[in-house]
Order: sequence, then structure tokens, then C-alpha cells
Amino acid sequence: MPAIKETVSFNKRKLVKVNPGSKDHIIYDKDKCTNCGNCVMICSMSLWQLRDGKVQLAKNYKSYCLECASCFNVCESDAIKFTFPEAGYGVVYAHG
Repeated sequence: MPAIKETVSFNKRKLVKVNPGSKDHIIYDKDKCTNCGNCVMICSMSLWQLRDGKVQLAKNYKSYCLECASCFNVCESDAIKFTFPEAGYGVVYAHG
């Protein structure tokens, strides 16, 4: 396996084009949350954060969410509900 000689640093959020909808597609119930941090660890866009021991979802998550539902899938306390954004909104995949 060849050695990696250089690490490229970039803002991965610039690679995503999203048409944010008006409705929330992630519903986070803070009362059910155990602050385990699973959502923080799995989110590739760093939209979940652990601050002062409490999990928080970025207010602008709709602008960067990849709609992978990983946060929903790893939430053991059923504190995260996920649905896809309404038709015409969400991640825009361009071919070219």
C-alpha cells in the first residue's frame, strides 16, 4: 500500500448543493436524548455537536444535510426522527 504523503484540507460543505425546504426533516427530541454522542460521531457533515455535555443539531442543518439518515439509525434512545425533505428540496445531485 503506498504511503499517503500529503493531507488535503478542504471545506466539505462547499461540495454539497442543497435546496433547503421550509419544513424540518430531522426532528430532535431533547427530552429523549441521552447525550451518548452517536449522532455526533456518525455525521459526516458535522451537523451534530456535543457542547457542555449536551447534543445539539446545527440550526442550518437543512443547508448541508446529505439525507443519509445515519443519525436516525444510530440513535439508541429514539430521540431523532428522520424523513426526506418534501419533493423538490434537499440535496441536488448534478451530473456532468
